[in-house]
Amino acid sequence: MSLFVFNQGGPLMYLILLGSIIGLAVFLERLFHLHRARIDTDKLMDELRSLIQTEKITEAMELCRRTPGPVAHILTAGLARHTRGRVQIREAIEDAGVHEVPRLEKNLVVLATIAHVSPLLGLLGTVVGMIRAFMTIEEMEGVVNPSHLAGGIWEALLTTAFGLLVAIMAYVAYNYLVARVGKLVLDMETSATEVVNLLSEEE
Repeated sequence: MSLFVFNQGGPLMYLILLGSIIGLAVFLERLFHLHRARIDTDKLMDELRSLIQTEKITEAMELCRRTPGPVAHILTAGLARHTRGRVQIREAIEDAGVHEVPRLEKNLVVLATIAHVSPLLGLLGTVVGMIRAFMTIEEMEGVVNPSHLAGGIWEALLTTAFGLLVAIMAYVAYNYLVARVGKLVLDMETSATEVVNLLSEEE
C-alpha cells in the first residue's frame, strides 16, 4: 500500500497501523517465549521416571532445574515435596502452575483486543468518510460529480479494509498462540500427574 493511498484513509488509519505494529510485536515476543518454553517432554519424563524409580530424587530435581520451561519448573516444586505425601506434592505442583500459566498467557489479551477493536476503528472510519461525502454534497448544494465525493469514499473504504485486515491477522495470531499455550498446559498436567503417581509409589 503506497503512502498516498494510506493517507487517503484519514487519521484513523494511523490508529489501526499502531494496533498492527503492537500486535506484531506481541506475537513475535510470545512466539519466542513459547519456543523457549517448549521441550521434549517425553524425553524428560523418561529420564525422571528412571531416576525416581531408583530413588535418585536429588538427581531428578537437578535435572528439572537444568531444564528450561514451565513443565520442568512445576515438576521441581513437586519433587521438592517428595517426602510430604501425595496431597502435598499435588498442591505444590498446582501452586507452581498458578504462577506458570499466567506467564504463558502474558499479553495474549492485547492481541485479542486488537482483533476486536481494529474492525470497529474501520467502521468508525467508514462513518467518518460517509459524513465527509454528505457534507460535500450539502456544501455544493447537490451539484456534485464523483470526484467531489472521492475523498470521503476513499476514507470509508480504506479504513474498513485495513481494519478488517489487521483484525484477521491478529485473530489468527491469537488463536495460534492460544493453541500453543494449551499444548504446554496439557504437557504440564500430564507430566505432573505421572510424577505424583511415581512419587506416591515410592512412599
